[in-house]
Amino acid sequence: MPNAISIIIVEADRDRATQIVDSLRDAGAYDIHIIGETAGLSRKISALNPDVVLIDIENPSRDTLEELALASGPLDRPVAMFVDRSDDGMSSAAIEAGVSAYVVNGMQPQRLKPILDAAIARFRMFQRMRTELAETKRALEERKVIDRAKGMLMKARGIGEDEAYALLRKTAMDQGRRVADVAQALVTAAGLLS
Repeated sequence: MPNAISIIIVEADRDRATQIVDSLRDAGAYDIHIIGETAGLSRKISALNPDVVLIDIENPSRDTLEELALASGPLDRPVAMFVDRSDDGMSSAAIEAGVSAYVVNGMQPQRLKPILDAAIARFRMFQRMRTELAETKRALEERKVIDRAKGMLMKARGIGEDEAYALLRKTAMDQGRRVADVAQALVTAAGLLS
């Protein structure tokens, strides 16, 4: 099954695990692994590196929920958590811990596929947002360094802003580097000299 989605099911109850596996097999082609014991969960999940983690738990405490969510790698893959009962604030805690789908009233076979699809879609959306945010932050930091380097060149050479940027750009092209890298090198060198 080279194109099958790999899924880890975290479920201590063998009968419930079998029910989940049967529901998934009815819904499509999946590569399924079951983990019945939560001890060493993070290591086990890392070793199998699944596409999705499904956690079925009766009534989690806040600590158990966060531990399970973090162990299942919510920043690396979608995590869907099915609970039978939930106290106030637990769904918020689950979402803050990175769970992609938090479903109260347990795992029901007919709902499994749509919830799995929603968890994957939500994870991908948040992953794109995290990537865009990281790129925006990086671009802002680079812009700050370039502006600082331009200011240093303007002061040292008595030139205008456009000329300072042109000098940075020419140096970058001559060295086959990015303008931000040349600017960072200038700022670092100036820091060493002061």
